Amino acid sequence: MSIKALQTKIGATSDGVFGPGTMKAAMVFYKLSAVRAAHFFGQTSHETGEFKTFSENLNYSAAGLKKIFKKYFNDLTALAYARNPEKIANKVYGNRMGNGVEASGDGWKFRGRGALQLTGRSNYEAFAKYLGKPEIMDKPEMVADEYAFESAMFFFDKNKLWDICDKGVNDAAMLKLTKRVNGGTNGLEHRKALTIKYYNLIK
Repeated sequence: MSIKALQTKIGATSDGVFGPGTMKAAMVFYKLSAVRAAHFFGQTSHETGEFKTFSENLNYSAAGLKKIFKKYFNDLTALAYARNPEKIANKVYGNRMGNGVEASGDGWKFRGRGALQLTGRSNYEAFAKYLGKPEIMDKPEMVADEYAFESAMFFFDKNKLWDICDKGVNDAAMLKLTKRVNGGTNGLEHRKALTIKYYNLIK
């Protein structure tokens, strides 16, 4: 979902710039307070390369596979799977997160999508139920397009992250939220800068 697509959806001017007007329209559309919106868009902006990538990139070299997915690949298998995103997804996500075996194709069908990379059949099923949109299971690309931000809100709701947001836009809250979203502190300074940037749009 591009910024222009988001703007069209929420009724903001479709100029491709995430400015004050877009932020305010998003707050109304998604029913977010100022601090919740700042944290939410700060985190999702970082995770999507500032709203450019909403579908997982699995186009890895053999060396990349051995480094990132060393549990699944050795020298021989890495060469066989290198630069084949569909095969890679089916292998690393097969028999996990509600997916079927590698040959089922579930790994690729339910690869990471959306503003916070919803991944796996069971998570897609939970999100489809949350949104009341069973058609997502047949058209999972909707998570990258139409429901990219809703899928991230689902993650925030499910993991009770709004309570952290409500603590305010401060270092402690941004650190705690980053750990919950990322599983660590990867990109912390960038996340903090973005959160403050979005907060300043609506102060």
